[in-house]
This record gives sequence, C-alpha cells and structure tokens, in this order.
Amino acid sequence: MADSSSFEHITTQDQLEKFCSESSHCDFIGFDTEFVSENRYLPELCLLQVAADERYVIVDTLTVKDVTPFWELLVSGPHVTIAHAAREEFMFCFRAVGKHPQRLFDVQLAAGMISTDYPSSYGNLVSKMLGKQVDKGETRTDWARRPLTDRQMDYALQDVVHLLPLYKKINNRLNKLGRTDWVTSEMTAWQNTLEKTVTEPQWRRVSGISSLNSRALAIVKELWIWRDESAREKNRSARRVLPDDLIVELARRGSPDEKRLRAIRGFESRVSRDSITPIANAIQKAVDTPKDELPGRMQRNKTMNLGLLGQFLTTALNIVCRNENIAPPLVGTANEVRNMAAWRMGMLKLDQPPDLCKGWRAEIVGQLIDKVLDGSLSIRVGDPRSEQPLMIEGFERKSD
Repeated sequence: MADSSSFEHITTQDQLEKFCSESSHCDFIGFDTEFVSENRYLPELCLLQVAADERYVIVDTLTVKDVTPFWELLVSGPHVTIAHAAREEFMFCFRAVGKHPQRLFDVQLAAGMISTDYPSSYGNLVSKMLGKQVDKGETRTDWARRPLTDRQMDYALQDVVHLLPLYKKINNRLNKLGRTDWVTSEMTAWQNTLEKTVTEPQWRRVSGISSLNSRALAIVKELWIWRDESAREKNRSARRVLPDDLIVELARRGSPDEKRLRAIRGFESRVSRDSITPIANAIQKAVDTPKDELPGRMQRNKTMNLGLLGQFLTTALNIVCRNENIAPPLVGTANEVRNMAAWRMGMLKLDQPPDLCKGWRAEIVGQLIDKVLDGSLSIRVGDPRSEQPLMIEGFERKSD
C-alpha cells in the first residue's frame, strides 16, 4: 500500500510545472481533490492528488497558487483521465481552463454499467473489485488547515492509488460486454450537462417556481442574477445571500417597495441590510421588463401514473437490469419508463422521443415496452428463496 514515503509532495510552482512537463506523455492520469465548500461561493481547492501512470503526487494547492498547468495537462495529450464521482473534479478543471478532461473515465459511473450496485463509494468499489480496504478515518478532516499529518496525507493518497487498477478491471469487463461506447456516450452527455451549469444562468433551477407566471419568473431571474453576482463578490454561498424560498415569495408579491419587503416574515433576519435596496432594484428591473421580453412559463415535467401497468413496467425494468448486470438508475427512473410507455401508446406527446428510445438505453429497454403492451411478456416466480426470485418470460435481448 502506498504511504507517505511513496509519493512526491509538491509545494512550489516550479515543482508543479516540472511534474506536468514530465507527465505530458502518460497513458493514464488519475486524480482526486480535497476541498472545503461550506458557506463559500465556490469550493476552495485545498489538495490535489495525482497518479500519473504509477507516479504518485500530492499538490498542496494552498502553497501552489496557480494550478493551471495541471488542468492544462489534464485536457491535452494522449492519456485517459480517471476519477471517482468526479463532479467537483470536472468543475475545477472546466472553470480553470474551459475544457473537458481528456477521455474522462468515472469509475463510479462505469461500474454501474457492469453491476447493479450504483452509486458505489470509492471504498466499496475498491473492496468489491480489488479485494482491498481503504482507510476512511479522515473523512471529517478540515483540508484547509496546515500542517497536514502523515496520516492525513496517506489517507488522501489512497484516493488515487487504486484508480488505475479499478479502471483496468472495469474496462476489461466493459470490453467483454461491448459497453465501452455506452460509457463514452454517458460521460460525454454528463460532462455537457455539467458544463451548462457554468456557462448558462441557472435561475430556472430555483426551487418552487414551477407555478409562477411570466412576470414573476422575470423577478426570479433578476433576483438570481443579483444574488449570483453578490455571492461571487462576497465569496459566500448564494443561498446564504438570498434563500430560494424568499426569492419565490418576492416574485409572488411582485413589489419593489422596501417597506413591503421588510414586512415579509423572516426577511430582515435572513437578508443583510445592505442587500435590501439592490433586491428592490432587481425587482423593479423585472417589473419594467416589456411583456414581449418576459421569460416563458416553466414546462412542467410530464409524468404518467398508469396504475398497475406502471408498477409492472418498473418491476420488469429492474429484472431486465439484473439480468443484464447494469444499475437501474443509470438506465432510467420509474417515471421515465412510464412516460415512455405512455408515449408509445399515444397518451403522451413529447417534442422528441424519450431518452429510453435512444442510444444504449434503447438496447436495454427498446423491446421491453412493446412486449409489455402486446401482452407477450410475463413475470413469474422462479426460485422464491433467491435474492432475485422474479423472472421474465417472453423477453430476451441478444447479449453482446
């Protein structure tokens, strides 16, 4: 097991740049981050752990102020980038250089393509697939405090030393099942979705706005823009500057009058005094917005129930996923399955075919819905004592 004697501790800019130059032709770069995010606008990167082929490095990002050379390394060259549950890792990289990591392979997501266990923690994956144990004794460490102990450094290192073995094991299984393209497709879609959270305003994600009219939505938009700018300037969590529920209440009332703002229960105790006038100004801007420039009303997610048929479909999907050894949450939710069936029956109109009809998901689910609807599929009890007692009759998908 790698320990404090088996890695390089990078604490200067020159050391980082030298490492990045020497690693530019690596085949594999695994990485993980340690950060603190409490009450900050963006998470603060405190530690960067890297496995470049079999060379292990820990970068102290509190002493190395410019980590850009590493992000540039990550988005170029011939390597595969390996990480686990890599949302924040992707975001650090994209915010820094505006590009995706090269050939990113998330072992958590990929493991869900060969197993029904998803999402699986790093420790569980290492235990299940490699037969090794990961020390999780430092999960509550404050990574912004210095100095770090040897135990903390060893703990951080473990988050990358198993990435390459995990990749090789999972990728071999993906190749045997013919699912490498599935992972590539899913990783691309996932990264594109995350990219939009950086490049596009996310005001429509404010909770509780689905029933608001266009004028109220304009207020939500202006308040979100002000909140985002204020949070960035103060380096505070956006919801600490102005909570979502207050945004919705302000939008419903639609008044920029400061006396009326102060009369809202809990307003003054949850919003700083110097924010009241800017909030009123943001509301006034929305009130003055011409009618033809107002945002469109929210499109509510179309959800079908289908009663017993919906329950049957969900059960059938879970059985098929078990048989195919793939995690049901990666294929589709119960709502998505029901909506696909309703779409096939002409009960639900959509602008485009459901995701379950596209790409690799269609390979898993494609024939399932049709066979349910034409009555040629049935579920019966196989071995009632087994962990999976139910079986499907009348449905076979050609395995790769």
